[in-house]
Amino acid sequence: MSLTHIEYGFEWHEHRHNIYAELHSRPFKIISSDAHISHVALLTNEKEKKQQRQHLLSLLKQLDIDVERIEGSCQVYQGKDFIIRYENHLEFSTLTITDTAINTSASEPFAKTALHRLPQRWFADFPGKTIAAFHMQVNFNKVTSFPKPQKLKPVFDHKLMVGSLPQHGAAQVWTSFHTHDDNFGRFLIFNHHMSKGQMGRMVQRIIEIETYRLMAMLGFMEARALTPELASMDHALADITDQLANGSASHDDDLLKALTDLAATIEAIRAKTTFRFNASLAYHGVMIARINELKEDEVCGHLTIKEFLTRRLTPAVNSCSNAQDRLENLSKRVNRASDMLRTRVELSIQSQNQQLLSSLERRSRLQLALQHTVEGLSVAAISYYTVGLIKYLTDAIYNAGFAINKPMIMGITVPVIIGSVWFMTKRVHKKIRTLAHTRNL
Repeated sequence: MSLTHIEYGFEWHEHRHNIYAELHSRPFKIISSDAHISHVALLTNEKEKKQQRQHLLSLLKQLDIDVERIEGSCQVYQGKDFIIRYENHLEFSTLTITDTAINTSASEPFAKTALHRLPQRWFADFPGKTIAAFHMQVNFNKVTSFPKPQKLKPVFDHKLMVGSLPQHGAAQVWTSFHTHDDNFGRFLIFNHHMSKGQMGRMVQRIIEIETYRLMAMLGFMEARALTPELASMDHALADITDQLANGSASHDDDLLKALTDLAATIEAIRAKTTFRFNASLAYHGVMIARINELKEDEVCGHLTIKEFLTRRLTPAVNSCSNAQDRLENLSKRVNRASDMLRTRVELSIQSQNQQLLSSLERRSRLQLALQHTVEGLSVAAISYYTVGLIKYLTDAIYNAGFAINKPMIMGITVPVIIGSVWFMTKRVHKKIRTLAHTRNL
């Protein structure tokens, strides 16, 4: 029995096969002959990616390339003498066309490009906004000596050229990192002693370097546009803090509203830009990794790809980090100012409560004094009416024929009644105070 058919009873993780497949989802190119390559990267959303796949499927049918459906993050379709490679990324997709049948002169290597394989204006119906677009000519046939830079200047419209000797001189790469009349960038590659696999990997790295370079710059554009607003918010917060330190408490409501509005603005900007800035940092990291994999040497005193991009791009990407740090710093300062304002408001409220309690205490003392006065009057009034009732009772007994001494009875009754009423009043008040004290505890 074959080992591949033995059942061991393993419980496999549901994502195990996907994890294995992911390592092979974006295979390197294999370039074994001279080739013209056109590469386009487009910013897309999920809806546009679905539309792209449908549009690409119709193109493949039109080009008689047999395919049932388009799936996976990377699809490679082979024509007679050209290859179409379509890739999906998080926020963009790429289309790379490699043509091995084009013949152009050394003086005009980009007179014809791989895009001629597509119908005219085919990209007009291809959803997405183009961010990267460039052509490459790969001279795979090995040369004994590389061309002189002066002869290549017309190809790049006499603009500043960037040269590289990848893999320590195994090939030569030229570009200007500029767009030309067709709005495409250009790369020229000459082979010295690279194999077809090495050439394919190097070309793939250069494609990724240029794509990720442009994607990383999207964050810089937002950071630069955000700079005036950050400065304005910084001044506004400084003004609020100054008023908080030196102003009167009568403006606390206005300060609180200003702080709330500023905090809302900062959080809205952070929500809008966090992904873009983090993505730029990630793209920059990938780009630097791909550059390091080239293992460049210098060409005749020209800037290498690493020197040029590190000098120009790294400060731009750092602007994204600076903008993030400024937003974070503003947010923290707003929180501190809010805490100070909240503390001042709480102290003001405590002072008002203390004044209110003092006023209530004075009022309670007045009420207590009034209560004592009323208590005396109440004892006198109750005693008066009680003595009057007893007088009516003694009169009735005397008129009934009983021999009693009315003045003596009234004389004894008055102090007894007054004392009893006073005692009962104090007892009731004591019970009320005891009950109130118990409830407060």
